Amino acid sequence: MHLPPTADDGTDAPCGPAALHFPHGLDADSWRRASRRLLLKMLSEFAYEGIIEPEHDPDARPDSHTDASSGGAAGRPYRLRVDDGLTLRFRARRGAYGHWNIAPASLSPADADPFTFLAHAHESVLGLTGDTTGHLIRELTATLTADVRSAARELTAERLADLGYAELEGHQKGHPWLVANKGRMGFSASDAARWAPESRSAERLPWIAVRTGLAAYRGVPSLAEPQQLYARELSPETLRSFRYTLRKRGLQAEDYLFLPVHPWQWEEMIAPLYAASLASGDIVPLPTDGDLRLPQQSIRTFLNTSRPERLTVKLPLSVLNTLVWRGLPTERTLAAPAVTRWIHGLRDGDAYLRDECRVILLGEVASVTVSHPLFDRLPQVPYQYRELLGCIWREPLSGQLDSGERARTLAALIHTDARGRSLTAELVGRSGLEPRVWLRHLFAALLPPLLHFLYRYGTVFSPHGENAIVVFDEDDVPVRLAVKDFVDDVNVSAEPVPDLAGMPPEVGEVLLREPPDFLTQFIHSGLFVGVFRYLAPLCEEQLHVPEAEFWALVRAETERYHARFPEMKDRFGTFDLLTPRIDRLCLNRNRLHLDGYRDRPDRPHAAVHGTVANPLSPSAGLPPG
Repeated sequence: MHLPPTADDGTDAPCGPAALHFPHGLDADSWRRASRRLLLKMLSEFAYEGIIEPEHDPDARPDSHTDASSGGAAGRPYRLRVDDGLTLRFRARRGAYGHWNIAPASLSPADADPFTFLAHAHESVLGLTGDTTGHLIRELTATLTADVRSAARELTAERLADLGYAELEGHQKGHPWLVANKGRMGFSASDAARWAPESRSAERLPWIAVRTGLAAYRGVPSLAEPQQLYARELSPETLRSFRYTLRKRGLQAEDYLFLPVHPWQWEEMIAPLYAASLASGDIVPLPTDGDLRLPQQSIRTFLNTSRPERLTVKLPLSVLNTLVWRGLPTERTLAAPAVTRWIHGLRDGDAYLRDECRVILLGEVASVTVSHPLFDRLPQVPYQYRELLGCIWREPLSGQLDSGERARTLAALIHTDARGRSLTAELVGRSGLEPRVWLRHLFAALLPPLLHFLYRYGTVFSPHGENAIVVFDEDDVPVRLAVKDFVDDVNVSAEPVPDLAGMPPEVGEVLLREPPDFLTQFIHSGLFVGVFRYLAPLCEEQLHVPEAEFWALVRAETERYHARFPEMKDRFGTFDLLTPRIDRLCLNRNRLHLDGYRDRPDRPHAAVHGTVANPLSPSAGLPPG
């Protein structure tokens, strides 16, 4: 089942019994540069979440290039006293939501790195347990190794702007908020070189057959039967080879469901944990379908590069990355097609969403879930053991774009190349528009459909940088929004909303319900804190749009929607996006202080620590410096 390892582009050392894998680009200078970038991010995000509390540095020398009394371009001076052996000093400008924008050149001492910081701070400042410290060092080391690998083959913003959607994904730098964003605990060095998105390596996936007593299929009406899915996704020759493999063992193809499997998942989890099912013939290995598939930023999602019109597949991958084990929850996998049909029905029945916003919702149109004979009967065991095997088939983006349109994930807009130039600056330049006009187009593409789902239907997605996709016209002007992975991230109002009354029971049973004041957090934390918090200072630095003006444009687009639908005035109060303060959701704090690395029966959620000022509030003002 395990395909022979291959180098992604000939730059990595060969893998196999005769050679050790050595990550490409790994040398002392590259490691030092990546370490410094990661330390800057660690300080910024830990300070944002209140994990550390830098104080004004009265001993700082004046910045010779700026007016020190105002903080200047580099910001105000701060220091962080870690212990008697280490004090970190830097300059930073404060931004919306309390963001810390640290001037890279200002950080001292020059040789400080994340591991020196942790060695001094893990008890005195961070308050970490020994086991959390150990696991965190492991995640940070894996993250740094991936960062070095990516930097060794980094492209300029000009070249990135020319890439297609699938290819651009492999050049992203990962979650901007989570510090250890490429921990991938469970992957070896050669696993990461082969299966991580920054490998940019398309691979063939093997398939398996699972007896229907163990597996369950669901599909939207057009794919109601598994044979309809297979006829769409598999060639006649591939289907014949699958059936022949079963027939050779005296088994009937009609008794089985077919699905692809991640080779790493097969080797590490399926073969050992489903050994009894393999012995009984309930699970049978099959050949590959021959199509090359490219891993995306979510690491468990693969786009078909051989046949882009075919469905994207999302597979469970039992690695711990960005807070959770990346499996497939059984209930949501089963319900994915039903949720897709319901969400598509809301859009298709709403002229505003359908005809004006023209929002693209990449539906999860078919799924297979495979239960484990023992783990699934034990709800108290860690959730990673109840998300081991299955597949979700998602609509591809390519077939939903108009002629001349291009798509890029929202995360791409905060990407900067080795020279510091952002992809956003490159796209604005190509558009020929004045930066403020371009930003108005961006906000007009993103916000109206998200606001309409929230206010009209009491429903939110999680529009973070990976899930939200910006569609551009031929001039690189943003024109509309596409959303993926919404089935796993859709939440609905816990308070009655008339337009939710028609929700099918099988959908209502799996979607999480949240109070209105928390429902708005999905837009604040997913979009505004998770993306715009970084995009705003980039626009100030590279497009000369002051950050206060950036947020005023966001607020203006929100108010423009309010003016368009005055009949929903009560909903604007219920789902109040303009409140003066919001809860501060914390992702790194969850790892460090709340859940750590312990196993638990349920997936963890973001921690809440205090509140922050809302830049969308009419009374908002940005902190000085």
